[in-house]
Amino acid sequence: MSEETTAGLSRISITRRLITALTGLVVIFWLIAVGLGAYVMNREFAEIFDGTLQETAERLMPLILDDLAQRESSADPQSLQAIEQGLNKEYLTYQVLDATGKVILHSQEAPTTPYDVPLKVGFHDTPKYKIFTESALNGTLFLHVADAFKNRREALREGSVALLWPLLLLIPASVLFIRLIVGRSLAPIEKLRNDIATKDSGNMAPVEGDTLPRELRPIARSVNLLLGRLRAALEAEREFTANSAHELRTPIAGALAQTQRLMAELPPGPLTERAGRIEQSLSNLRRLAEKLLQLARAEAGIGSGEKPTDLVSIVATVIGDYDRDSESAGRVLLENETRASLVRNVDIDAFAIVLRNLIENALIHGAEEEPITVRIEPVGTISIVNGGDVLSPEELSGLKRRFRRGKTKAAGSGLGLAIAERILVQMAGRLDLLSPAPGQKDGFEARITLPQ
Repeated sequence: MSEETTAGLSRISITRRLITALTGLVVIFWLIAVGLGAYVMNREFAEIFDGTLQETAERLMPLILDDLAQRESSADPQSLQAIEQGLNKEYLTYQVLDATGKVILHSQEAPTTPYDVPLKVGFHDTPKYKIFTESALNGTLFLHVADAFKNRREALREGSVALLWPLLLLIPASVLFIRLIVGRSLAPIEKLRNDIATKDSGNMAPVEGDTLPRELRPIARSVNLLLGRLRAALEAEREFTANSAHELRTPIAGALAQTQRLMAELPPGPLTERAGRIEQSLSNLRRLAEKLLQLARAEAGIGSGEKPTDLVSIVATVIGDYDRDSESAGRVLLENETRASLVRNVDIDAFAIVLRNLIENALIHGAEEEPITVRIEPVGTISIVNGGDVLSPEELSGLKRRFRRGKTKAAGSGLGLAIAERILVQMAGRLDLLSPAPGQKDGFEARITLPQ
């Protein structure tokens, strides 16, 4: 079997396979039953027709003798006219012959030449007829009563067709009932599949297995064991990341302070420049530690909130923080097109982390001479727009991955967009990256969309 055929079969659902197989099985068994019924009918019809043929001959013989006694002798064979000619069809025909085999009397549709059977009492077959021969007057008079085989075949055919007609109703009815039964039988499998499909690093709750059928409980137990191991591994990873980043903050801050003090005490020269590079490296290391802490919080699932929160106030607070920073003062602008609040069920700290990462990304990688615009649109989206070169679709698709950075020489860890994406997914929202920014020839836009 080719790989394409195997792949095609693998895409067929279990329900469709069962419906096709069971319906085909029902049809096959019905056809076998029709075949056996036709075989039994053929034998029974043969017995019934043979009995009728013999009984007709035995009852007809006295009538023939009485009729011959009242007729005048004639050299030509005589036929018995039908009562209503053209309306009655003779299913049985007969011939009366003398001892020499000459036809002296025959029915309306019987041939004038004798049937090709011996003048002997009993059943005889010809290619077209089943004939019973009866004798009288000490073997000087013979009666052939013939039944055409086509009559028997017609009766068998009509009986078989009568058995096949219900098959036209049986097939759709079987598909309907089998679909219903199979659907109800496979419902636990569908439920288990849906439960497993919802599992990711943000949802490691055990699969409910107590209500499942006995055959599926081992699968649920195995999945729960695997989820437990994954949960323990992820928790260990998050704890290690958080602890490492937290433990690094103090020595990094101390080293950075000592470096800055050393720079203030050193006279201008090569040592000052080297100390400046050390300060830059320590600053980058401090930002990386902060990102790792944010990543650990994002992986722990801090996105969803239970209380409605006004996102406009959070945006204004975050922008106010950047306005108070001497390095970014005046560069981040707010455009609130809603002129009202934008309420969503999100965690305040988590949304602030998302916004800070996107604004920081725009400040670091955007054009220095252009401002960053945070636009709150009436449709409920928040866009962070900055100037800069146009990015290709391939570059945009890779920016959300961890430790992936675009073509830039600016400092950065490559975690900001990945953290924002992770938290927004927990909020049931999404992050769209666009370049060039809509309505511009260049630039970059990060668009946040949160459900109502």
